[in-house]
Amino acid sequence: MLRHGCRVAVAKRFSSTVQRVDYKLDARDIPNDATIFSMIQPTGKFHLGNYLGATRVWQDLCDLKQPDQKLLFGIADLHALTIPKPNVQEFRQFRNEAIASILAVGVDPQRATVMHQSSIPQHSQLHWLLSTLASMGYLNRMTQWKSKSNLKQPTLDAGAIGNVKLGLFSYPVLQAADVLIYRATHVPVGDDQSQHLELTRYLAEQFNSTYKTDYFPLPKTLLAPTKKILSLASPDKKMSKSDTNQESVIYVNDEPNVIAKKIRKAVTDSIMDHFNYDPVNRPGVSNLINIISGIQRKSIQEVEKDVSHMNNFKDFKNYVTEVIVEELKGPREQFARFMKEPGYLDQVVKRGTEEAQELAENNYKEIAKIVGL
Repeated sequence: MLRHGCRVAVAKRFSSTVQRVDYKLDARDIPNDATIFSMIQPTGKFHLGNYLGATRVWQDLCDLKQPDQKLLFGIADLHALTIPKPNVQEFRQFRNEAIASILAVGVDPQRATVMHQSSIPQHSQLHWLLSTLASMGYLNRMTQWKSKSNLKQPTLDAGAIGNVKLGLFSYPVLQAADVLIYRATHVPVGDDQSQHLELTRYLAEQFNSTYKTDYFPLPKTLLAPTKKILSLASPDKKMSKSDTNQESVIYVNDEPNVIAKKIRKAVTDSIMDHFNYDPVNRPGVSNLINIISGIQRKSIQEVEKDVSHMNNFKDFKNYVTEVIVEELKGPREQFARFMKEPGYLDQVVKRGTEEAQELAENNYKEIAKIVGL
């Protein structure tokens, strides 16, 4: 069931546009006429954080889809270019692997539209229109461009800011266009993207107010039962494919013996007679408990109870390994299958592009008419 509220500060007028779902989506959580949109960066094959933090929710939405609902899931390849990709062949491979990963985790292309962001030019067209409504001051308050530029308060200075690329600074406006071009009503995201959805609603309001229309709905931030998975080696940071220590990352296509090896090496602590969730004092153990909680869709307290009889790290880590291996068995096998069928991946993207293109083109024609183009 849904609970209203959010752990991050949101503007009062947006408080009713944030929904949190506990553990697993229910058919009653989403209106029958909802348009649901979300994208993920093309970093190649997914890791456990991508899976539990985003794409498994997409699978849930496919399973629950009603006839009048629209599901649109994409690869944010334009966003990925905010950090240039000079190795073009690798970038294209990552795009293909991302599509294969989406399908491998259970997204049904018969129920959901799957496409590359760059294939729908209306994203960029609406981006320009919305950029005329977005203030520099508002964009300056966005946190991710600062973190991706390695800029930290209070050391920000004119020189450092002057080196930030325009695309990185303004990409939240493109992100808003991604959502609004489809007139999406719900966007499943993690807490770290809530700020960008606030901007999306703000720009939707600005557009509606400026042009005296109610064309854009204010999309709801669907804080679905996602889990922020941390590095196995450094549980003070998120699990990331770019981590130089690849032992800290579990991929959906890792073989069972590889997963076992990585979990055995996972950072824990010196307390062996019990295992409890304490992110401050026991970050490594807490991360493993959080992983179990996410996979099993159980509360932290339930997981703590399940492992309460264990009194050594061997038993605890073996249990974590078994849970992960069993969960990723299907996705691992499906990913291998899809990567051997590039023609099928092209077919899925082609069909998804046509579906998304039709909706985006029809909407943009109406938007252009509203603004006088």
